[in-house]
This record gives sequence, structure tokens and C-alpha cells, in this order.
Amino acid sequence: MSLENFLAYPTLFKQVRILDADSTINDSTTLSDVLIDRDRQIHLDVRSDQIPENTHIDERSGLILGTGAIDLYSTSCEPGHESRETIAELVAAAKNGGFSNVGILPNTQPAIDDIAALEFWRNIQHKYGNILQPWGAITKGLEGKQLTDMAELAESVIGFTDSKPLGNLLLVRRAMEYVKPLGKPIALFPQNPELAGSGVIREGRWSLQYGMTGYPAAAETSSLAALIELVRLTQAPTHFMRISTAQGVALLAQAKNDGLPVTASTSWLHLCHCDRDLGNYDPNLRLMPPLGSEGDRLALVAGVKSGAIDAIAIDHTPCAYEEKVVPFEVAPVGAIGLEFAIPVLWQNLVTTGLLTASELWKALSLNPAQIFGITQPPLSTLFDPNLAWLASEQAIASPSKNSSYFGRSLVGKVL
Repeated sequence: MSLENFLAYPTLFKQVRILDADSTINDSTTLSDVLIDRDRQIHLDVRSDQIPENTHIDERSGLILGTGAIDLYSTSCEPGHESRETIAELVAAAKNGGFSNVGILPNTQPAIDDIAALEFWRNIQHKYGNILQPWGAITKGLEGKQLTDMAELAESVIGFTDSKPLGNLLLVRRAMEYVKPLGKPIALFPQNPELAGSGVIREGRWSLQYGMTGYPAAAETSSLAALIELVRLTQAPTHFMRISTAQGVALLAQAKNDGLPVTASTSWLHLCHCDRDLGNYDPNLRLMPPLGSEGDRLALVAGVKSGAIDAIAIDHTPCAYEEKVVPFEVAPVGAIGLEFAIPVLWQNLVTTGLLTASELWKALSLNPAQIFGITQPPLSTLFDPNLAWLASEQAIASPSKNSSYFGRSLVGKVL
């Protein structure tokens, strides 16, 4: 049943599993008949006398109705690189993938580092609603040198990040102290650039076998350990983004056990792939940080299950076709993912039994909402985990095709 069919006449789905705040906390299962009317409004537990005469009865089974998914951080190519993806296309991709909110990284052109840049995003929100939520930059121009006026930006942003490593720890400490009374999170990408060097794959067996420059796990963990100590010093609410190592999960678990105000996220691709998968040198799996080992992947999944990792981020990063048709080691980092993440995560983690449905939805919806400090979105994402479809140009809203899933048959689709 396509979206166009929903708009044409009311549709009743029988015995749909509900994933809301209660179920994600208690891992309980609630089944309900769900009616979607002509206005795309959702009605639960409808009585027979409340069902319009011309309602279509959808006979499929196993459907999921969840609260809207929330992506903590992704890239908007507008303003600056509209040829890759416009804001209208980004919004369409988010809705197509089941996301009710997307955090927008400040690495636009110009960067989101002053009130003038935020005026653009106020106009966007006036046009599209609050589906796109901008992050404010920590430093001016994302140059890592001078702090922005965070107090001036705070009212209009969901938090502060530069979306790249900040090597000056004194500046990071000042940023933490500055942001603490503002009631907004600061999001940091833990990486030691000197250790990372030009690494494009996790250092180890597969980097040697594939002949690619290794990226040691210590490039993440040495930075993460130092940043955790700054949290201990300042007690500033801090989010660690793009966690990719087993050691990183352990450090975060210890920090939480110590009562520090930290949260963390990993990307959906790091939960579904490892360095072994890079044998075909697919530039669409060129990520930063690079894919880790299978041990790292399983530790990240276990971290989501235990709560050491709070959220799964999409980090949707459109690239033009010609940008990715280059050798792996020189390809730009990043991949699109808003329209693929839920079905791929479901098949890789829920169908395999690594996570329960509730644990996955908690990391995609409830926890990101808490990190953002926003109310939990309503039940709005109707997902069929058994529907097979082709990830084709006609099936997705984004014009960018930088994904290893493009052109493949997938199982599971947001309706």
C-alpha cells in the first residue's frame, strides 16, 4: 500500500504492533487495529461503528507502528551544495524513511555560527515545520579557533557541535563551561588527528590484506578518554558522536557508571558493517571514522543493548555521483541513509535477534528525543518488516546515490 493509496481512501490495518515510549521502556507488546484516514491521521483501537464504509482492509500481518524516528545529526547540502540534495529533497527523504526530526550539522555554507545564518533556518522551519533542527557551531567558521556566541544562538539550536575533532582541549573546556548553563548539549567527535593520519580502514588484519592505510582504534579512544576527563571536570552535558570502537563503548560505560552527564551515539552503518566488508573497495563505505572490526561492531550492538550507546545516528551525507566514482582512499567520506536505515537495521539486528524491536526503537526515537530535549514524537512511522523492495532511483526521494544499498533488493519498508 503506497502513500498515494492512503490519501485516496481510509485504510484499516489489523493487529499492528505498537512501539511507543511505554513499550520501549518495558519491552512490552501492544497490538491494535490501526485506521489511517484520508487526512493521514492515525486512529488506534477503532470500533466497528467508527470505520467508514469505503475503508480498505489491508490483510498483511506483522506491521509495526512506532513513534517517529529521530536522527541526531545529518548533513544538509543547502545552502552551499544544492546540486547534491536540496532541503525539499532532504525533507522528503526523511519522511520517506520514517523520520520526524533530523538534526542538521552546522557544516553548511555559510556555517551555522551566527544569528544571520540561523535566520535562514527559521525560514526553513516556517515552511516545513520543525522536522529539521539545526545544531549551532562551537567555533566560528568551524575552524576550531574562536568560540561562537553560544548564548546568542542557544534559543534557536538544539545544541552545539563542530562535527569534527577539536584538538585544542583548553578551548573544549571553555566551550563546556560556556554551554553548561544554557541547557543545551555539546556534541563532540572524539578523534586524535595525528594518530588517525590518513587512515581509511581500521588498523588490523583487513587493512593489511586489502592494502589500505590503517586507522588505529587509539585514534578514537585516546581522544575520548581525554574528553571524558573534561566532562568530569566541568560536569557539562556532553554527547559523544560517531563512536566506533569496543574500547570506546567500555570507556562510555565506565563514565556513565561514574555518574557523568554523558550520552553517545554510533552510526547505523557501523552497526551493520565491519572492515571485512571493504574487500570490494566500495567508496560508499568510506566513512569517518572508518568501519571497525567485527568485534567493534558487536561491541557497539551490545552497547546499544546495555545503554552505553544511547542512540543510533544516520549521519546522512549526500555526495554527487562523480565525487564517489574515484578510488576508495581518495573518495569523500559519507553515505546517504535516511531511507535505508530502518529496514537495514531491522534485518541486521532485530531479525537476527541481536536487539529486540523495542531496543532498536528506543535508540532511534525515545533516546534521541531525550538528548535533544524535545517531547517524544507521536506514533507516525508505519513499517512493514516483511515487504521486499528495490532500492532504485524511483523508490527513494534523495537524488544522491552514494549508498552501498542502492540498486539492491531490501526487505522491510516504511509505508
